[in-house]
Amino acid sequence: MAIQLVGVIGAGTMGNGIAHVFARCGFRVVLCDVEQQFLERGLDTIAKNLDREVAKNKIPAGDKVSTLGRITAVVDRAKLGDCDLVIEAATEKFEIKAEIFRDLDRMVRPEVILASNTSSISITKIGALTGRADKVIGMHFFNPVPVMKLVEVIRGLATSQATFETVRELAVKLEKTPVEVNDAPGFVSNRVLMPLLNEAMYAVMEGVATAEAVDEVFKLGMAHRMGPLTLADFIGLDVCLDIMRVLQDGLGDPKYRPCPLLIKMVDAGWLGRKSGRGFYTYP
Repeated sequence: MAIQLVGVIGAGTMGNGIAHVFARCGFRVVLCDVEQQFLERGLDTIAKNLDREVAKNKIPAGDKVSTLGRITAVVDRAKLGDCDLVIEAATEKFEIKAEIFRDLDRMVRPEVILASNTSSISITKIGALTGRADKVIGMHFFNPVPVMKLVEVIRGLATSQATFETVRELAVKLEKTPVEVNDAPGFVSNRVLMPLLNEAMYAVMEGVATAEAVDEVFKLGMAHRMGPLTLADFIGLDVCLDIMRVLQDGLGDPKYRPCPLLIKMVDAGWLGRKSGRGFYTYP
């Protein structure tokens, strides 16, 4: 089946980035969220990111107008019914994703692939909620989506080879590099990354070093472009906590226990860059 119309659920950081790259590569996109204000914010972000691409001569000026023209923003999820592929990019909580996938399964044609941008939750578990587990797959983009080249393509236990090949080819059309990963908590990226960030948080909590010092060690000693605590703030501390809990529950190893400081900061509403305060403060 030729994929021409793509649905994206969630207009936040990841969802608007996914809509951006699909539309820029010539696909028509239906971007869906629960409130108009979220859609407007997402479209504004896409417009600003396209302006940056124009300024850097990555795309011609006319591509901004044509890209935005291929995106339709809706609050009514039923308008995703005609899509050839739908990608869920909602909050990293299983209950929310479960409701979305059950609804999509009833709504879209039987042959349509349903993908999740989840960064940690089981694709097998999500697929089992639908009547098309063979057509459910993980398509994990990385932030910022218009810039980062990697897409983790995650097979659930029932995901078919045809579904995998379709999504892998689609990622290439988006000028991304697909990497095949089997279904396990955190997949590869977050199974390795999140314990690193979590341990950096323990170092701060235990007074081993300040957040600034921890980040300097990684930037200067390991040639990381961004220190682990700056990265945690960029990702969102609430997202980091959700992923650590998925790892802890899914793998059952105490080494994945979320740092108590992380839990306190999320409880306080200190979520990182998006809230203005995390391990650092932001304007």
